[in-house]
Amino acid sequence: MAEVLLVHGSCHGAWCWHRVLPELEALGIAARAIDLPGHGSNPAAAPALQDYAEAILAVLTGPTLLVGHSAGGYAITAAAEADPSRLRGLAYLCAYAPASGKSLAEMRRAGPSQPLAPAIRLSPGRSHFTIASEHAEDLLYHDCPAEDRAVAARLLCPEPVAPQETPLTLTRNSQDLPRFYIACTEDRTIPPSYQAQMALSVPRENRFALPTSHSPFFAAPQDTARLIAEILSRLPA
Repeated sequence: MAEVLLVHGSCHGAWCWHRVLPELEALGIAARAIDLPGHGSNPAAAPALQDYAEAILAVLTGPTLLVGHSAGGYAITAAAEADPSRLRGLAYLCAYAPASGKSLAEMRRAGPSQPLAPAIRLSPGRSHFTIASEHAEDLLYHDCPAEDRAVAARLLCPEPVAPQETPLTLTRNSQDLPRFYIACTEDRTIPPSYQAQMALSVPRENRFALPTSHSPFFAAPQDTARLIAEILSRLPA
């Protein structure tokens, strides 16, 4: 069975998967989580989208399913574009599924609404942004346990702007891989209608949904793990 690498989104880190990893282990699935450059234990002053791709590829040890949450959808696709040979598939978890030639920031601005906009605080040099604490719980964690909201309040970090302003051109490298989309229907960060639109980029039978906020790894870790297991079962041998 393929390994699973869990890739976080904006301002998060490997820590956000702490409830999903043991659920996957209980299902007999080998899984790990990564801190992208500039996050958590992986410091980098000004990472690029290519740095994200290289960091993902550097930790692969075998055929791997990449699961990208939110902005992590761009990171996993960039990794696939750089080298699809060790990847078994891409799974987008309430994530931005890239449109060719567009940056993540362009895709966010093209959405039907901008629920995250009032919460974004740019650094003085506009190199990073943070999510205002007074908005974070309502936008990201409204259905999550109090202890996980507390963890996030401590560990949310500044997000580098440059990777999100970098367009990504899609080729067969990523598009020929099996691709899946898990929409979160109670999401207050990426509008569910926009997720449904992005999910059209994957085959109908590869679309799933969870009735959670933008943080299914806290709100429904067991169900999230079970869907990842279902995706693994659908990968070609």
